[in-house]
Amino acid sequence: MAPPRIVDVLAVPVRGGFFADDQAAIRAGAEHDGFGYTGAPLTPGFTAVRQPGEALSVLLVLDDGSVEFGDCAAVQYSGAGGRDPVFSADRAAGEVTALVAPGLVGREVTGFRALAEELEDDVRLHTAIRYGVSQALLAAAARAARVTMAEVVRDEYATGAPLLPVPLYAQTGDDRYAGADKMILKGVDVLPHGLFNSPAAFGPEGWGLTQYLRWLVARIDRLRPDGGYRPRLHVDTYGTPGLAFGGDVRAVAAYLAGLGELCAPYELAVEHPIDAGSTAAQLDTYVALRAELARLGSSVRIVVDEWCNTLDDVRAFTAARAADVVHVKTPDLGSLTATAEALLLVRAAGLEAYCGGTCNETDRSAQVTAHVAMACEASQVLAKPGMGVDEGLMVVGNEMARTAALAAARRAWKGVLR
Repeated sequence: MAPPRIVDVLAVPVRGGFFADDQAAIRAGAEHDGFGYTGAPLTPGFTAVRQPGEALSVLLVLDDGSVEFGDCAAVQYSGAGGRDPVFSADRAAGEVTALVAPGLVGREVTGFRALAEELEDDVRLHTAIRYGVSQALLAAAARAARVTMAEVVRDEYATGAPLLPVPLYAQTGDDRYAGADKMILKGVDVLPHGLFNSPAAFGPEGWGLTQYLRWLVARIDRLRPDGGYRPRLHVDTYGTPGLAFGGDVRAVAAYLAGLGELCAPYELAVEHPIDAGSTAAQLDTYVALRAELARLGSSVRIVVDEWCNTLDDVRAFTAARAADVVHVKTPDLGSLTATAEALLLVRAAGLEAYCGGTCNETDRSAQVTAHVAMACEASQVLAKPGMGVDEGLMVVGNEMARTAALAAARRAWKGVLR
């Protein structure tokens, strides 16, 4: 049977799963006004400090009448940490029609990787476009092969993965306490994120984060579903420790080491403790920070996020061992080919490969990246989109459960299916 051929490409603006926030304005002191923020935006492209997230569905119409799609989406804090600017679905729709569709219409879908790598080479395209179109191509390749997307990635990248669900990491948003309660009651593997994205949330000399982690440890002990439940703790600090301690690496390390002791016996990972302002500076700073934590005998793990946005960046941070955990932030890397390669090279280096993303994605992008996380045996995968906890756990967790069951059952279907 001939492989399916792409006969049309449709670009449809849709809703993102959360909001796009101007990180620079928030760090500069923008205050909450209900769910929004007061003040003017500081990052180019923003019309407000908080604005609704936008996404773009890219639909591939195949010559057998079937349709597969992916969603273009960008991170909540677009334009920060070396990332592409805030995403416009209307502008992206025009670019997909003018720049992407002509290269896809008429092409046979014989696999995923080769077609997606062509897309990744087009630097004219926003990372969100490359991300969404590659999801559609992966889905089409899976349909053509009549297997799951996880099986396509496993086979084309020769990962040998068993295709089992990987640990889920949930995020609370601003509702840190109720969100954490939900996670504990549901036995989430990695929690709570916490969204310590401003000096006000972090508190003077980190008092806010310290008090929160003290509460969290006590709360886990009180609410945990069974005595054997021991989640990994992972908080995102958006560079606030560096701001609070004037960029002093030793002072930040001492503070983080204290948090690690406070959280015992639970493991603690801290994401983006210092923002050094560039990829090169971030790399050097994190090498120094990890060395100082080692000198202190601390087991706190450093998670790199901002300034590690491309596959080349991931290679550099991994080679320098400038982090314990590498956040492979899927929308920032563009095509899912880059995500798969990044996860695999991080794992090969013996570091933790976190298949992440953002609350501002969609149900579709969350489902597709769950397949990639399984195929590459990521250390953890983000429960997304949104900040409500339950929805992201359901979307990503259920997709992994179904995929694992299908992959396991396929062995019994040999000789039965045509």
